[in-house]
Amino acid sequence: MASWKKIGAAFAFTSVVSATSVVSATTALQVCAQIQRALSPASGVFIPLASSASPAGAATNSIYAADNAHWFASSTQASACTVEPATAADVSALIKLLGQTKTPFAVKGGGHATNPGYSSTTGVQIAMTRFNAVTYDKKSGTIVLGAGKIWDDVYTELEPLGVFVPGGRVPGIGVAGYTLGGGYNWISNQIGLTVDIVLEYELVKPNGDIVCVTKTSNPDLFFALKGGYNNFGIVTQFTYQAFPIGKVWGGLITYGIAQTAEFNAAFSAFSAHATDPKAALVSGYGLDPNGQPAVGNIMFYNGPTPPKGLFDAFLNIKNTSSDIGTRTLSSLVASAPQDLPAGTRGFFNTMSFFEYTPAIVNAVQNETAFWGPRVTAVEAGALAGYHMEAFESTFLSHNTTPTAWPFYRSKKFVPLQMQFTWSNPKNDDIIRGFMEQSAIHLTNVANQDGQQVQELPLYPNYGLFTSPPARIYGSNIPRLQAIKAQVDPQNVMGLAGGWRF
Repeated sequence: MASWKKIGAAFAFTSVVSATSVVSATTALQVCAQIQRALSPASGVFIPLASSASPAGAATNSIYAADNAHWFASSTQASACTVEPATAADVSALIKLLGQTKTPFAVKGGGHATNPGYSSTTGVQIAMTRFNAVTYDKKSGTIVLGAGKIWDDVYTELEPLGVFVPGGRVPGIGVAGYTLGGGYNWISNQIGLTVDIVLEYELVKPNGDIVCVTKTSNPDLFFALKGGYNNFGIVTQFTYQAFPIGKVWGGLITYGIAQTAEFNAAFSAFSAHATDPKAALVSGYGLDPNGQPAVGNIMFYNGPTPPKGLFDAFLNIKNTSSDIGTRTLSSLVASAPQDLPAGTRGFFNTMSFFEYTPAIVNAVQNETAFWGPRVTAVEAGALAGYHMEAFESTFLSHNTTPTAWPFYRSKKFVPLQMQFTWSNPKNDDIIRGFMEQSAIHLTNVANQDGQQVQELPLYPNYGLFTSPPARIYGSNIPRLQAIKAQVDPQNVMGLAGGWRF
């Protein structure tokens, strides 16, 4: 694992819209005091204390810091206060007060959002931590998850019951943002996207109304919440279809630069000919400790043992480390490194392709080799990573009910995730520019390869904030705008950052 440790920081699985009205720090603190009076004792409001010498002060500052903290330091802001609502009624009181005072706010689930301002604010930070229920109903075959849960914990809690909700594939991913953005998962070949298996949302609308949104109770909102993020209110819990789970097979295997040609051939062949719906791959290029391109490959099979020969093309390549075996799902998810040094900044960017042909795979590897030294030249220790995902041809067709995202399902398309990391805030714009140039270049490569990808949907959970919303929501934008106007005529949710129509 030593050689993978460095590129592990670049092997992860994620337009900044400013608040429409900005209030002073003093006014924001006054609003925080109003919130404290309005909420029930079950909820908490935390204002940073200048002195934390007492145990109570230290505890308050610790909670405040945790509520604001994000996976990337570049997504973390110092809010006027943090609020941990515990009930939908308290969320209702909170959102009404924020709307009335026009106070900027943000809603944080797991804190894995990589776009600055999307789940952080200098106003009121709402942390959904106390919405932490995991409830399995065997009779209905459903699982209810609170909006503050992390997928790692969900898997661990449900494993003794032999069921799960297909969700995040690496550690630290929050239930709420991941689900509201779409949700590629380990069994997408079998069931589609996670957004496809949500049966009900408990939603606090911008006017404070608490509603249960289902396909029959409110088909427009049901459509809009399936990929529409935080445009329509605050979701407090999700009800999903449950799926059986036992032991799975897989883990992380890494290769050095001498093996990249073998790996490239194996990955493009697997991507083009994937026919076993229980199998999946997420593979990434990063840099080894010597600054050379290297490969990390997470293999997955939904069963204790894959069919003979299925993954041989990867297993037969000489590796530098291997953590492959039969295990629990929570163990497999934990095998993907996500630890980052304190202060790490970073962005995601994304592309979509119809297929990972040999030309595309080679181009992605070349991007790592091209941009890796350039980000290092800007800042020592900065990293450039690229991650590819293989799916079988029908994985988007499991759901026939329209969803806000993706707006296109008539043919398979697959995502690419870029992840660049660094530490100095002065380099944010420079490195973001590199990522945008890389996407333009890969689009040109795809065009030369016969893939016209300019209008394919971009996955919002990987999207860079400068990506045009039209590339995410496409032909669905007019319907989403109409629903938004009906549900939020005062644009209360515009006080928070995020993708906007």
